[in-house]
Amino acid sequence: MSHQFIEGKIYHKRFEPKIHDFTYGFYLLDIDLNDYNSLKNQKYFSINKLNLFSFYTKDHFGKSSDFLENVDELLNKFKIDKQNITLRFITLPRVCNFVFNPISLLLVIKDEVPIYMLAEVHNYNGGNIVYDLKLIQKDNDKFEATITKDMYVSPFFNRDGTYFFTLFFKSDFLSLKIDYYEKEQKSLTAVFSGKTLDFSSKNILKLFFKYWFLTLFVVTRTFLHALKLYKKGLSWHNPTKQDKSRRF
Repeated sequence: MSHQFIEGKIYHKRFEPKIHDFTYGFYLLDIDLNDYNSLKNQKYFSINKLNLFSFYTKDHFGKSSDFLENVDELLNKFKIDKQNITLRFITLPRVCNFVFNPISLLLVIKDEVPIYMLAEVHNYNGGNIVYDLKLIQKDNDKFEATITKDMYVSPFFNRDGTYFFTLFFKSDFLSLKIDYYEKEQKSLTAVFSGKTLDFSSKNILKLFFKYWFLTLFVVTRTFLHALKLYKKGLSWHNPTKQDKSRRF
């Protein structure tokens, strides 16, 4: 089985109009979609059913109850060649049926090199979008992509701007850095870096007891930091109607 977990840390820094940063432990689930069906008969992990950890199709893009169908539709939409590729979906699993995923990644890999990264972004207003990122290889393990922002995420940032993605991808390590610019000025850096863990019942239990509060913590921490920023006097932006809808 080639599924795995990635355990590490998130670093988040806002540069303007007020500097504000924090770091905390985090983990992600890395699903090998070429072996997706092997996830269906695990002791502490389920597909579309309640368990300690679970993965629900409805949490992500597409209208079908079959996640692989939705992935195939997404690849067709972005005209990505499906010949001789490996697909990995990196996301946060449900924990006791609760989850919020700010960002999930579908990596399209050919000849062991990631060539596309489809970044699915959710906000707290019920909206989602998938950014189609063609990766440019900078050296053996470093890949970059740039895209224009097209969805409200934070009430303290404008709806527009530019995202710069930097991915470090190794067999035992993954790092994703997102730099956000408004009017050619860096406004935010967010980084997740972690090492891989085998997908096993032992590691599911380890992560469950170590991070059982993680998903709730992601939500509450976001609102606590929003309150701190509001008290610092930052301007508040409201979402548009489109930002409250699921586009995929």
